[in-house]
Amino acid sequence: MIRKMTKSDFESFWSVFSNVIQAQETYAFAPDMTLEEAYHLWCEMPLKTYVFVENDVVLGSYYIKPNAMGPGKHICNCGYMVAPEARGKGVARKMCEHSQQQAASLNFEAMQFNSVVSTNEVAVQLWQKLGFNIIGTIPKGYKHGKLGYVDSYVMYKQL
Repeated sequence: MIRKMTKSDFESFWSVFSNVIQAQETYAFAPDMTLEEAYHLWCEMPLKTYVFVENDVVLGSYYIKPNAMGPGKHICNCGYMVAPEARGKGVARKMCEHSQQQAASLNFEAMQFNSVVSTNEVAVQLWQKLGFNIIGTIPKGYKHGKLGYVDSYVMYKQL
């Protein structure tokens, strides 16, 4: 169900990706990003990008990359997106568990999420259930599409 993402996978996932960034509720990506810009950001810049596929439909995707360079490269960063029809069905959990396995195999020692929007309560609770701790709050760190400025969290887990 989880495998490396191809360009055609991304193209089929583009409507989900585009809707997520246009909503401006969870990702700090430019809402008018083109498919090519998004593909570069999500699939080419990270170390690896994966898809969660069921019945030939891409239900989710995540990337993994070093969180920093040089002396900070032992900590990875991931981003996850799930199609609306797959939310609440364990897709994000499975991708996060998979990403932790991949991180360990790539010799990362920890995983850090740099900006988890505080109003994304489902994600915050899931990451906490999976062992991530909120290690910092960025006051008004995210301009939510509906709520205006809201806090964002830095979340961390030692692997």
